[in-house]
Amino acid sequence: MVPQRNNRRPFKKEREHRINREIDVAEVRLVGENLEPGVYSIDRALSICQDLEVDLVEISPQAVPPVCRAVDYNKFMYEKKRKEKEQKAKSQKSEVKEIRFTPNTDDHDFDFKAKHAEKFLQEGNKVKAYVQFKGRAIMFKDRGELILLKFAERLAEFGSLEGMPKLEGKRMHAIFASKIKKKV
Repeated sequence: MVPQRNNRRPFKKEREHRINREIDVAEVRLVGENLEPGVYSIDRALSICQDLEVDLVEISPQAVPPVCRAVDYNKFMYEKKRKEKEQKAKSQKSEVKEIRFTPNTDDHDFDFKAKHAEKFLQEGNKVKAYVQFKGRAIMFKDRGELILLKFAERLAEFGSLEGMPKLEGKRMHAIFASKIKKKV
């Protein structure tokens, strides 16, 4: 049996901006390097760009008249993507770390988990601490609330409790926000 070739044409990605002859308005506001900014007819703007050997790129189509820039389109898109990538890298990414307890959590385990939570809060992350009730342990809701409040007291210098402990199903949880801003 002979394998069949895929005869579909490759998907052509539509441009983000209209360029050169794709711009279909009577006049545009032209900006760019090495030219006098102003309002020009589309033909005049295209001829200016052709003389400068650059593309006419529509930047703001909703403006009246639309704003166009005289720039090399590929270079323009490269710079734009690079700036977006830098902004994304600089943006704050806060994670929520979870710490799990049971109503019968021992002091040593409590201290161990508290140290981890302190580290998470110092890194600028949020901490969600919860007490998991299994089976009949749900009868000890007050013990779970005491553990979470004791935990809040322990973490007071690193983070603040966002709200009182809440019981949802078989879990009682509390969320702590860091007092330290996350380092970029």
